[in-house]
Amino acid sequence: MSTIEQIEKAVLSLSAAELDEFRAWFSELDHASWDAKIKADADHGRLDQFADEALQDHDAGRTTPR
Repeated sequence: MSTIEQIEKAVLSLSAAELDEFRAWFSELDHASWDAKIKADADHGRLDQFADEALQDHDAGRTTPR
């Protein structure tokens, strides 16, 4: 049995309260992972092109206030 299959089996055996607790923990883990990826991309300049395009659009009047 693979690790994923073991995890799936364990998750399926959780009580409703345990599943809620697991869901909250996993959500935090997922968000932290996403934040780390975005930070790494920003630190390496991978988002600069998008920022430049947004600023050019704004300067050209192609944006609207919220």
